[in-house]
Amino acid sequence: MRMIMISQEKLSLNKKTKIPYLHIIMFVFTFFTILLAGAWQQGADFIKYPVKIFEGLPFSISLICILLAHELSHYFASRSHGITATLPLFIPAPPPVIFGTFGAFIKMKSPILSKKALIDIGASGPIGGFIVSLIATIIGLRLSDVVSVSGATGGINLGESLIFHALSYITLGHIPDGYDVVLNPIAFAGWIGFFVTAINLIPVGQLDGGHIAYAMLGNRHRGLSILLMLILITAGAFFWPGWLVWSILLIILGINHPPVIQDEVQLDRKRKYIGILCLIIFILTITPVPFSLKI
Repeated sequence: MRMIMISQEKLSLNKKTKIPYLHIIMFVFTFFTILLAGAWQQGADFIKYPVKIFEGLPFSISLICILLAHELSHYFASRSHGITATLPLFIPAPPPVIFGTFGAFIKMKSPILSKKALIDIGASGPIGGFIVSLIATIIGLRLSDVVSVSGATGGINLGESLIFHALSYITLGHIPDGYDVVLNPIAFAGWIGFFVTAINLIPVGQLDGGHIAYAMLGNRHRGLSILLMLILITAGAFFWPGWLVWSILLIILGINHPPVIQDEVQLDRKRKYIGILCLIIFILTITPVPFSLKI
């Protein structure tokens, strides 16, 4: 009997101390591709002068912190509700992808029991990522430059969400005609963080926003998803073609949300406030035209 118990303890210990090699490798690889993207944005010739790759550090550290805040918030929220979840798995994307990554995700290995757990897990990531994006944007805007763009052509314009516009005005003041802001890499990472937060909070399917909407609305979530899909298609036709791509992707992934096991358990006031907070964050971070070409 004692030998069996020791064997079980060893098995339990091995299980607890299992090193997630894949997650570590993908994290390191993704940090490297984001570092490349940051150096590439700065115009650093890191092929001829490899040491110049470190010019991408301000961008890579800022963006990786934002993504980590988002995914680890999901992870710890899952664990707090007794749900088994993997560590974040990062997806690298080498230049010329200007972000250097296709994001990250965690995988939940056990079902979500209640709407309370659903909204806690769904909301934690966007709120965590939003807070770190807010800090990065404030720091980065203070380090950004206002320059004359008279006669300049070519390049890419970044759209401004309500929160980014407000922070720009508070930090840099009114930008006169003929001038524009050259974003510091840290501010650009903050901009990306807001963009990613808004995308995740779209209340469709099993995006974070979809989880929150289902927890708040129940079966009425499907009607909201259909309405949002129509809005995305319209926005893709009149504002930014990328919304068409997102609408197609969301249709492929599915706009329905599976029910939770304890579907009859209603949300308390605290969770309803969290849902409203996420709606406010979505409104503040959504950008109708994220990218446009300078002519």
